[in-house]
Amino acid sequence: MGNSEVYLFGQILGTHSFLLKDGFLQPDEYSEIKDQYFLPGGETGTAATVLDSLGVSVKMAGTWIGTQVAPMLKNFYADKKVDLSLLEYMENDPGVMDYVVIAGLVRSPMGKFQTLFSTGKRWWNVPKEEDLAGCKAAAIDPFFGEESLLAAQICQRLGIPYVTIDSPHFSPLHKHAAVNVVSKECVSEHYQGQDPEAIMEQLMNEAEGLTILTQGGGDMLYGRKGGKIQRMRPFYVEVKSTLGAGDTFKAGCTYGILHGMSDDELVRFASACSAIAISRFPLPLNPPTLAEVQQMIR
Repeated sequence: MGNSEVYLFGQILGTHSFLLKDGFLQPDEYSEIKDQYFLPGGETGTAATVLDSLGVSVKMAGTWIGTQVAPMLKNFYADKKVDLSLLEYMENDPGVMDYVVIAGLVRSPMGKFQTLFSTGKRWWNVPKEEDLAGCKAAAIDPFFGEESLLAAQICQRLGIPYVTIDSPHFSPLHKHAAVNVVSKECVSEHYQGQDPEAIMEQLMNEAEGLTILTQGGGDMLYGRKGGKIQRMRPFYVEVKSTLGAGDTFKAGCTYGILHGMSDDELVRFASACSAIAISRFPLPLNPPTLAEVQQMIR
């Protein structure tokens, strides 16, 4: 495989998803499963699928893969421009999986991440400079501590702009990012009780790049250090499943950076990608195409 345009580092999972027929799970009540799938997931896995659909070649690294996850990934990406050569294989482990129950606007992910992270052992790649050689943009998940920071440092050394997600204002990942997309999860963890404008001011003041605060169906706020806070309303669509919405937004931002979009264009493009994603299930089998995104923007 030739040089990939984009390097992705972070969570690559096997996701078991269950779309329910009538509303969300209720205690002691039966629920009918409408659709179920086992497909690539995780913030990085989903972004790779979306970027490939937008016509971008991708190389991904991060979570080690095992006996159940590896064959599914290899099979899924066989006909796509997604390079899996950096992924390390574990022979005696099924690999990292999550289970997601979905009903329209609500979803509940389940997994063993607290257990995995609390072992103190590493179950992901260490980024190397040669992994990123020739790439024009990157996206880095913040979950892998020192290794996530190392990926960002390599990007800085090589002059590769990177997108990250949910990194608070005091994080080096945020400071040096071309784009940091901050969601409700990050707000509830670090900025409980603060109003969105105050959160944005803190983030923008510490950023070299663009900060975007997403608020589900509410207005997105975005801006840069020394500038005004801008607002944009998300596209309205009928929601089928919110699984992968944020990861698709991240992929849209990465595409925008790769193609030198202005801040307004980038936010609108990422928002359109995300809107298409939530109108479908399962996302990996129906990712947004470039033509569809352009159509929605028009």
